[in-house]
Amino acid sequence: MNREILNARRLLCPLPVIRTQDKVKQLQPGDQLEVICTDPGVMQDIPAWCRINGHKVLESSSGGHEYIIVLEVGR
Repeated sequence: MNREILNARRLLCPLPVIRTQDKVKQLQPGDQLEVICTDPGVMQDIPAWCRINGHKVLESSSGGHEYIIVLEVGR
């Protein structure tokens, strides 16, 4: 299992989702991706994208002005 970090700070919708999608294409099933954003919309957008595309949200959190989502790449 590989764990990557994607810095999507200062990007507004839909760019965090697009960058997440592009990064996931480079990963293998079972790998994890931690996405760090400053746009609060990602708290709904990335989980919705994961459901549609077969990936799993492992955790999500927010603190200060950052929003972090950790996902596991599906098949």
